[in-house]
Amino acid sequence: MLAFIGNRALLAIPTLIFISFISFVIIQLPPGDYVTAYAAQLRHAGEYISPLQEEMMRDQFGLNDPMIVQYWRWISDIVLRGDFGYSLEWNAPVSTLIWDRLMLTLAISSASLVLTWAIAIPVGVYSASRQYSFLDHLFTVFGFLGKGIPDFLLALILMWLAFAYLNMDVGGLFSPEFQNAPWSLAKLANLLSHLWIPLVVLATGGAAGLIRVMRANMLDELGKPYVETAYAQGLSEARVVWTYPVRVALNPFISTVGWALPALFSGDVITAVVLNLPTTGPLLLQALKMQDMYLAGSFILILSVFTVVGTLISDILLAWFDPRIRNA
Repeated sequence: MLAFIGNRALLAIPTLIFISFISFVIIQLPPGDYVTAYAAQLRHAGEYISPLQEEMMRDQFGLNDPMIVQYWRWISDIVLRGDFGYSLEWNAPVSTLIWDRLMLTLAISSASLVLTWAIAIPVGVYSASRQYSFLDHLFTVFGFLGKGIPDFLLALILMWLAFAYLNMDVGGLFSPEFQNAPWSLAKLANLLSHLWIPLVVLATGGAAGLIRVMRANMLDELGKPYVETAYAQGLSEARVVWTYPVRVALNPFISTVGWALPALFSGDVITAVVLNLPTTGPLLLQALKMQDMYLAGSFILILSVFTVVGTLISDILLAWFDPRIRNA
């Protein structure tokens, strides 16, 4: 196992270097650059800058340098000094912009992931154990609705219900009076009162899909001889189901750690935009729109690191949970 972990860790280094370079190149592939996008934004607002001013800005930001020079300057600062660069649009260090929004992003994403698993695992197990029962059909309908309704549409519906019937401030995570207030018990309570909408939106789609996966895997395992043997030994249904087939059926959940970990960092971008959440997702979207290469590149690099680490963790957990993989 240690040799496996070591080999994967060594392979991760060139993988990350390759991903960081390709990401940096892709960000700059669209016509123009940050100055072009900035000038277009000014023209839309009725302001103008001259072509000479645009060139001066490009020289100031180093945008006229060859792409490989820009990449090397960026990646060497990250590796040697932990400096992710300077956001051209926000006029602030990239690390400051990301870390300022990271706490709320991790809190929302982690809570939605826990809620998703807390719903999907027991419901999937029950549906498989009570196949074709009334509740199984009910959960099937919930699964189809949860997967069929887009997250942004569900977010809009919940916002309307909260505004019309609960008299809540919708959009964002805080009421206006707590928006810039220092942290206190009152602000925490206000956050919790607004948090249920994004949690329901994010957990519904994820839980709906994982319920179907868990049910299908459990049905496949419940018909195998080792389960019948466990029943023949006089073990209770709860012990048989939760001790043996559930462990095998959890493999898809464990294997999703590879994308669940970066999802904790980025969050759901569309849902965050609709709900006006101060998370990292809208910041990444704006950076890509404005070709803010250092901010967007840093986002993609961090997401790549999280993906590689998450994949390694999922491989280790799969080998730990499933003896068939460990002994293969």
